Amino acid sequence: MAMNRIQFQPGLSMPEFLKLFATEALCSQALEQARWPDGFRCPDCAGAAHCVLRTGTHKVFQCNACRHQTSLTAGTVFQSTKLPLTTWFLAIYLISQAKTGLSALSLKRHLGVSYPTAWLVHHKLMQAMTEREARYTLSGKVQVDDAYLGGERSGGKVGRGSENKVAFVAAVSLTDEGHPLRVKLSPVAGFKLKAIADWASKSLAPGSTVYSDGLACFSAVTQAGCTHECTVVAGRKPKEVPELQWINTVLGNLKTSLSGSYHSFGFRKYAEQYLGAFAYRFNRRFDLKTLTKRLLVAAAQCAPHSQRSIRMVAEHCC
Repeated sequence: MAMNRIQFQPGLSMPEFLKLFATEALCSQALEQARWPDGFRCPDCAGAAHCVLRTGTHKVFQCNACRHQTSLTAGTVFQSTKLPLTTWFLAIYLISQAKTGLSALSLKRHLGVSYPTAWLVHHKLMQAMTEREARYTLSGKVQVDDAYLGGERSGGKVGRGSENKVAFVAAVSLTDEGHPLRVKLSPVAGFKLKAIADWASKSLAPGSTVYSDGLACFSAVTQAGCTHECTVVAGRKPKEVPELQWINTVLGNLKTSLSGSYHSFGFRKYAEQYLGAFAYRFNRRFDLKTLTKRLLVAAAQCAPHSQRSIRMVAEHCC
């Protein structure tokens, strides 16, 4: 069988990671570069001239123009953290390199921290991944499908009406050769025309051609300037519908990832973060070696989130 170049590509090995980020000084240097790749910019006035005050655990930068002071970690995912940056960087490495995801319990064991700390680190980084993914839209040929997280509760409703199910739209764009390029996994209020029209306006580039099964709501993508082509599945198995091959493959991979890594999590609260983290890794699968540095950039440019704010964001998205 031919070797899949994407699957067998070299990632960032542990020895290479330790060489790059083994000390607090190396991590601080990498974070400064990720946050200000073109040199320091004051978050208040965007001034470049500054001085560095050697106080506290991390560098404090003072703008020469407006005298505003900001620490290296302020305004990032790492703000107010009591953990060393080496612990954060190890978490970034482990989460970015885990193809099927990494549970907070596994992260706890790897980092040597408490479960609540590992949970918060995990969710802060997943939030950074999710916010990064929200910047992108799909274009060209796009396969879409309706999907759900969760299952029926004992004694509850079955099927799509189950109280424990979270509806989401799964979409994958294709290259000109018909191979999967990017994926988007977006929780929606339900599979109604308005919900799909709103999703399409945020997630699809005008002019895209959308391929779906016979679910009527997907015709609403035309309201976002897209063309819609429908293939009625009529009870056929996924392998018998080549027109939707890749979206079915992505959903199969997602199911394997979630069931293999997480034994239990709040579908209602955190669906967007888990789906966003899966999409983030999938969309960057062509260059595994740079995934750690790219997630560091996402974390450095993501607004700080406390545990309370993460829970509030999750509840707002339900």
